[in-house]
Amino acid sequence: MSKKHLFQFLESPREMPAKVPLPERVAGSFDELYGRFEQAEASHQAGRCLDCGNPYCEAKCPVHNYIPNWLQLVQEGRIVEAAALCHETNPLPEMCGRVCPQDRLCEGACTLNDGFGAVTIGAVEKYIVDTAFAQGWRPDLSKVKPTGKRVAVVGAGPAGLACADRLARSGIEATVFDRYEQIGGLLQFGIPSFKLDKAVIATRRAVLEGMGVRFRLGVEVGRDLAIDALLREYDAVFLGLGAYRYTDGGLPGQDLQGVLPALPFLVQNGRIVTGSEPAGRPIAGWEDQLVLPDLRGQSVVVLGGGDTGMDCVRSAIRLGAASVTCAYRRDEANMPGSAREVANAREEGVQYLFNRQPLEIVGDGKVGGVRMVETRLGAPDGNGRRAAEAIAGSESLLEADVVIIAFGFSPRAPQWLQALGVQAQANGRLLVGGNGRLPYQTAHDALFAGGDCVRGADLVVTAVQEGRDAAASIARMLRGARAIPVALTAA
Repeated sequence: MSKKHLFQFLESPREMPAKVPLPERVAGSFDELYGRFEQAEASHQAGRCLDCGNPYCEAKCPVHNYIPNWLQLVQEGRIVEAAALCHETNPLPEMCGRVCPQDRLCEGACTLNDGFGAVTIGAVEKYIVDTAFAQGWRPDLSKVKPTGKRVAVVGAGPAGLACADRLARSGIEATVFDRYEQIGGLLQFGIPSFKLDKAVIATRRAVLEGMGVRFRLGVEVGRDLAIDALLREYDAVFLGLGAYRYTDGGLPGQDLQGVLPALPFLVQNGRIVTGSEPAGRPIAGWEDQLVLPDLRGQSVVVLGGGDTGMDCVRSAIRLGAASVTCAYRRDEANMPGSAREVANAREEGVQYLFNRQPLEIVGDGKVGGVRMVETRLGAPDGNGRRAAEAIAGSESLLEADVVIIAFGFSPRAPQWLQALGVQAQANGRLLVGGNGRLPYQTAHDALFAGGDCVRGADLVVTAVQEGRDAAASIARMLRGARAIPVALTAA
């Protein structure tokens, strides 16, 4: 075992893997922005960890990764052991290493983040799993005993994939159904390739299939297959339905030509970039064909300051837009998007307008601009969130050829669940737990749910955590264990 050098952080600065050169990005490269560490680089950066006695990084991580432990294994060159340890807490570590907003989670909580630069946790996590897979490592299920139980997983997004992984590790046969032709949900169809190369998802599918997980794609429950049929054939069903209902904000003029919802824009763009899917295939609840305009030479305005908005602005740059502006109603400090993504977008030429509230999209048949009003932050509400208040007499017009609305997404409870007694809130979120039920168990004993369809649109890692923990509840039920008291989930 290597001897820990506790003060390595004083001698070595924080470093990230090399990025795709800026000229290539603005010229249209959709390659993953960050490269990969080599062994020496990964070991060096891992060695900066202070090995805190009460690691804040681990506490801040939604899946509570054993971060200091696998950083130490990397420093010692024990990559296979590090990969196994990553998978103990996270069924999809290579994806979280790429798409998690580490600056808001583990790295943001790192002790070294106060003046010295946080340990590059995400980049090391990516290095661990990519390297282990390349060396032929796969999860060891040799000691898993089959239970003879079978579970259907509806939805192949991060929650569903995480659930299937944990079911397989419990000796439960998992079959994953999804209405789309690829696994991954928004990992595949929403997150741009410059953040997550789609070959990574293909590798994870192969890993899961090697664990015994089966996939039935292009099958929509409720249309091609009745939920009753699944309940008859399987011992339990997990619902990882995601959140695809677009929040449009009710802006006048949002039906003008050149106004695009964020998700279909990203999906269709991704299909064009990969060249793997025909244009016009129904996606994400939009059953009509979305015509993606040619952005070359156009002025693009993105409304919304979350991570989806950051994906949109950076995609628009790569598609040749002459100018890209992101307008957000609060200040930069209160913007929900990752600070690292904002910095990358600025580097690529994106302009930001903070404290701007859109009032109306204007134009004659086609977008001409967005009428805005300046805002200031008012008093905090009950949750501590400061509302954006309009400043009288501050209206202005921001010219635009294309407007992309990225105000977020919410779940929609399918009608076929109502007949089964499954409860949902007015906002579409399914209710789980409480009233003597297991965590993530719905009012129907054999139906469980987790991820965005329960908590609303959130991070990949929180969906992974809920899918993982829902699988534990399913295994508990199938073992005949009694429910434990938990609060009803209605966030």
